[in-house]
Amino acid sequence: MSEEKRAVLEIRGLGIDFGGLTAVNNLDLDVYPNEIYGLIGPNGAGKTTVFNMLTKVYQPSRGTIALNGKDMAKLDPVQANMAGVARTFQNIRLFSNLSVIDNVKTGMYNQMNYNVFTAVLRLPKYYQIEKKADEEAMKLLKVFHLEQEADTPAGSLPYGQQRRLEIARALATQPKLLLLDEPAAGMNPQETEDLMKMITSIRDQFHISILLIEHDMKLVMGICERITVLNFGMTLAQGTPAEIQANPEVIKAYIGE
Repeated sequence: MSEEKRAVLEIRGLGIDFGGLTAVNNLDLDVYPNEIYGLIGPNGAGKTTVFNMLTKVYQPSRGTIALNGKDMAKLDPVQANMAGVARTFQNIRLFSNLSVIDNVKTGMYNQMNYNVFTAVLRLPKYYQIEKKADEEAMKLLKVFHLEQEADTPAGSLPYGQQRRLEIARALATQPKLLLLDEPAAGMNPQETEDLMKMITSIRDQFHISILLIEHDMKLVMGICERITVLNFGMTLAQGTPAEIQANPEVIKAYIGE
């Protein structure tokens, strides 16, 4: 990856403590434009804690996070999302009783700039904005082959389709950086294979950077350009998939082969 490009995400010396426990310490990490980057490690290594700091659910105890060169220190979770960070979760968090299309539209709240007065009175601006949101949501659903399910309650979708819907909703916020937390969790081999193609397609079509946590090594090694390995909250290794696979410390601590 060319160092001449400015990183979309720059992390320096990032750490967080919970009481006397250090969950993550001294993490340095850069994610570049249109890069798919993997964050791996054993359970409890601190991976999801990193995601929670990036989305400002947790405030770091030390270190800096910059998105496109802008310091995120004072942002709250809503502001972090508006700045361009979106995520999915290890455990799917959809609005189960809402339709598929309405789940996607919930990701567009930053773009739907009408007030309560306009909505209550159903003024022309309300219908114009809602019509545009419906059109944009359908475009996203077509990308994920979910357009036929637009009016279906999200909770009634098969598991793999729910995963795709959650990613579509995250993309509806128009992020610069997409965080995927174990996107292949619970998927069968064919679903995982399809997901690999989809993640690459998302990167190429939407021109965004992707940082993902995943335990499926076939997926990680198949689509990530660079990888950071965490162990007990510390960086164990960083490098290309080939370098990570050949690293004896990684093999000993994580891959186990």
